[in-house]
Amino acid sequence: MEPRLPLEPPDAAALEAADRKMRYWQSKVVGPLPAGSDLHKREMCRMFSETFNPYRPSVLSWPNLDAETRNKIVSLPIWDIAVQTEGKARLRMAAYASQQLDIDVRHALALNAWEESRHKDVLSRLVEAYGIKLAKEAPYVYPKDTQWAYLVTGYSECIDSFFAFGLFEVARRSGLFPPELTDTFEPVIQEECRHILLFANWVAWYRANLPWYARIGFELKVAAVWVFLVWERIGVARTLDADGNEVRQDSKFTVKGAQDVSTGKIAPGDLMRLCLKENDRRFAGYDARLRRPETMPRLVRFALRFMKQKKG
Repeated sequence: MEPRLPLEPPDAAALEAADRKMRYWQSKVVGPLPAGSDLHKREMCRMFSETFNPYRPSVLSWPNLDAETRNKIVSLPIWDIAVQTEGKARLRMAAYASQQLDIDVRHALALNAWEESRHKDVLSRLVEAYGIKLAKEAPYVYPKDTQWAYLVTGYSECIDSFFAFGLFEVARRSGLFPPELTDTFEPVIQEECRHILLFANWVAWYRANLPWYARIGFELKVAAVWVFLVWERIGVARTLDADGNEVRQDSKFTVKGAQDVSTGKIAPGDLMRLCLKENDRRFAGYDARLRRPETMPRLVRFALRFMKQKKG
């Protein structure tokens, strides 16, 4: 599914309207949306379609940066893994979307895949604008188990987006990056919120429709995905570029990168609280009857019980 984009760059009023539509959505249905019901499935897909933002990476404005700020951005250890992660996400989501029998779900997942490709385009244009050197991308391999690949991508985005919400706010408050740059990336960050909102509701819908014996297998697969993601984040990821050279990628940046995007220090507990606050803020505009990703907020709230809050 490839959505139609405007032929001409939209004016300020159109951009504001599209941005608002992306952040606020309420179902017209009265009453509950039971997980697994056709009503739940229809409304989660409507949400994703109706909140689509038709911005074009080709018309995004990349501001001129002073040498210090540019060097700070270039030195962030995220660009290779960020670009390649979006490329993998696009392929994995498109692969799983192509196997969906339900037309609404297939269209929603296909649009999600297209937006992942657009994120890769945004990042590629950023690294080009600021002269960031990337490793050559290795060919993207079509997944053998498309559901496993989709679950890994979806739960990984739930983890990374939760921390990205907080880190993005740290960067905005610090003033380290010019407002023009954070404004350019803002719709991409909110789009990730939509992605994990769709994923959380797809999981709830899919799980509720499984017979008990199939659900056991699905829950075991989900548990295996979480084990894999924890293992992946224990150390530095190692992949090969297009020439077969090993590339070390810091997959832990999302949980330790606050100092890289700020002019000062931020305590882990303060970062966690900010992530929770930003997570709640970004989801606040969507219908409260839709399921939210819960694992990371629950884990962080549990961890905060054992952390002392800084006074003053």
